[in-house]
Amino acid sequence: MKKITLLLIVLLGVTHFILPSRCEEDAKDDSAEDLGEEDDDDDEDDDADDTEVKEENGVLVLTDENFETFMEGKDTVLVEFYAPWCGHCKQFAPEYEKIAQTLKENDPPIPVAKVDATKASALGSRFEVSGYPTIKILKKGEPVDYDGDRSEHAIVERVKEVAQPDWKPPPEATLVLTKDNFDDVVNNADIILVEFYAPWCGHCKRLAPEYEKAAKELSNRTPPIPLAKVDGTTENDLATRFGVSGYPTLKIFRKGKAFDYNGPREKFGIVDYMSDQAGPPSKQVQTLKQVQEILRDGDDAVIVGVFSSEEDAGYEIYQEACNSLRDDYKFMHTFNNEVAKFLKASSGEVVMLHPEKFRSKYEPASHSLKIQDSTPASEVQEFFKKHILPLVGHRKQSNEPKRYTTRPLVVVYYGVDFSFDYRVATQFWRSKVLEVANDFPEYTFAIADEEDYADELKSLGLSESGEEVNVAILGEGGKKYAMEPEEFDSDVLRSFIIAFKKGKLKPIVKSQPIPKSNKGPVKVVVGKTFDDIVMDSKKDVLIEFYAPWCGHCKKLDPDYTALGKKYKNEKNLVIAKMDATANDVPHDSYKVEGFPTIYFAPSNNKQSPVKFEGGKRDLEEFSKFVEKHATKLSHTKDEL
Repeated sequence: MKKITLLLIVLLGVTHFILPSRCEEDAKDDSAEDLGEEDDDDDEDDDADDTEVKEENGVLVLTDENFETFMEGKDTVLVEFYAPWCGHCKQFAPEYEKIAQTLKENDPPIPVAKVDATKASALGSRFEVSGYPTIKILKKGEPVDYDGDRSEHAIVERVKEVAQPDWKPPPEATLVLTKDNFDDVVNNADIILVEFYAPWCGHCKRLAPEYEKAAKELSNRTPPIPLAKVDGTTENDLATRFGVSGYPTLKIFRKGKAFDYNGPREKFGIVDYMSDQAGPPSKQVQTLKQVQEILRDGDDAVIVGVFSSEEDAGYEIYQEACNSLRDDYKFMHTFNNEVAKFLKASSGEVVMLHPEKFRSKYEPASHSLKIQDSTPASEVQEFFKKHILPLVGHRKQSNEPKRYTTRPLVVVYYGVDFSFDYRVATQFWRSKVLEVANDFPEYTFAIADEEDYADELKSLGLSESGEEVNVAILGEGGKKYAMEPEEFDSDVLRSFIIAFKKGKLKPIVKSQPIPKSNKGPVKVVVGKTFDDIVMDSKKDVLIEFYAPWCGHCKKLDPDYTALGKKYKNEKNLVIAKMDATANDVPHDSYKVEGFPTIYFAPSNNKQSPVKFEGGKRDLEEFSKFVEKHATKLSHTKDEL
């Protein structure tokens, strides 16, 4: 009891000290409210002096308003772009304050500043800040990136170096190409990466520092790999010559021959990708065991070129053929007689085999091509493409973009599992598909795991079919056909394919209800009306594919609506939009890989729409885009 009494006394004492301080704060708040008019006057004084530079713990605070005034006449300034919520920024703050103190004592003193990039959005955008903290040294107002350690010693030394009167930025590692030097540089390079860019392009601006860092890194490689850039807006002929239709476009050149760049767009990704590209596209196989293991455990076709040495004329042709397909295929070559004997191949022959699990009695165990001195690389490439798939392969999310884009594609869904315990069951159903596939060589057949493609089955209306095996045909133009749920066997599958071949099946189209009224300036398109509106050969159509949750789409909406109003009297031009999350896009030409995606479908070429990309998404740019590609405007551009 005494303990409780003592505890109460202590608590009362604490309360005695807390309440007065709390009241004082409340009083201050009340005073502030009473002095509201005076505060307003103070605010006006503050607003009038936005250019004043405040200091926090020795670090100057820069904003959108005071930056330009502060920078006038300054030779060197260290600036940190930070976010108040950023953990790394908080950890770095004490170190940065030490840096400020050290550079303040320098002779002459060097200003150290910070910018809250979440508030100073103009500065953040101007200096292309994409992460926190971002440190830049400003030399006469021009940014010098800092990529070193975030330590006092490292940063101070670098800033002092840049502050020297005779310091000049090192020359760019990225080569600048024009029509005058392009062919000379590119034709003599074993490998070179070239970026076609536009000065106004936001994506190009974001890529630029990463590209330059990669160029520096690769210039130190042995042998070095050069990176170059071409301003596509001034070098129109070069851009046209290499089919540049958007920015940035990156291409790899090998002795003047162009190949698409399909790699990452940040420093380390570019470096790794180009380092790999600089090596031979085909890996040497030195033992028979290597080939046997791949055939036993692999998931893709095995391609092996057999040669006596690297001096073989066929070897050079093979390497050339492999180069442009190296991202899509795994190539091998051998000079080993034991491997050649196993493959039943002679020197100069290319052999393709499928892994053991995909072999069947309906197809040969291997395919081969003899490379002669006169064999063009294109013929070798066609050989690869023709035989890359087995009669019935395994469609997966990982191989679909490179292996299963051909249409029509017959897909049989069930529990596909080639592991030891389930291989027999998997092959049982696959054997029934093989029997039918052999009779329809004009179609591509594949099996697919029902769990991997649960969303696709749902879109086909088959997720609740109750059947162990389901079938669909993915047709041309994005059309999809589902087989009615029925106990699966070869005869059922055959009947379904025959019905498809005769045109008796109706495609499945996911669609919102057709709008009862569609008289607004922007026509609403749904899955069921896509062909009637977008594919109408009598009209030009600008179609936006959007997602209801997409912030960019919402921001775009006022300008897009204004565009619709601007052209509302054009009978042969339709401004339209479609919720691509709730409707199928029933034509492959209109690929939607992000939101918003905008296409112009000209009346005379509906299968080759023009994608809007690169420009600002505003009324002016949309108008220019429409008028550039329109085929049926009733008035001249000048009238607009």
